Amino acid sequence: MLLKIHSQGISQRQLDEICLCLDKGGVIIYPTDTLYAFACKLGDQKASQRLAQLKGKKFEKSNFSIVCHSISQASEFIKPISNDIFKIVKNNTPGGFTFVFLASTKIPKILQTKKKTIGIRIPNNEIALKIVEQLSYPIITSSLPKIEEEEESYNNPEYFCDIYQNKVDIIVDNGLEENEASTVVDLTSGSINIVRQSLWKIKE
Repeated sequence: MLLKIHSQGISQRQLDEICLCLDKGGVIIYPTDTLYAFACKLGDQKASQRLAQLKGKKFEKSNFSIVCHSISQASEFIKPISNDIFKIVKNNTPGGFTFVFLASTKIPKILQTKKKTIGIRIPNNEIALKIVEQLSYPIITSSLPKIEEEEESYNNPEYFCDIYQNKVDIIVDNGLEENEASTVVDLTSGSINIVRQSLWKIKE
């Protein structure tokens, strides 16, 4: 199913449709503040495996992130952090960052893996944030892969709709997203370690 978002923003009907799909174990493609991405319900093993297959990886060996609507929600899934790290995250969210933390004991149980770290995203995108706010739980996410080295292939629905329309349950079309992948910041040591620098520069 293709849902085209009006220039005035996502409608409540569309939001309800997306959330119902995710809640029932669906896999979607949706816009973020970086690139279009796959998403499914956190903790749904069947949906997680589908998402991993779309990426061509085994779920157990994949580094997927989770999207939260706030630091407060994210805190449930990470080990306690210092005030200094909290300020860094607060100063840079919502935004185009993936913050890597030590995972709380809840993450391995939910994902059924031995995962010790988890990537957290709080994107500066109305659609993404409204989805997780309405669901009241995070979603697993991973950016679309490149298609034949075309730069627009993972941020322009005209490139990927035909390819994925029969492989996912909903494609949320918000038009061309002229962005890059997120900046990845490893905070597991209690200090800033830039793993991948993108458009977004960290504010300390």
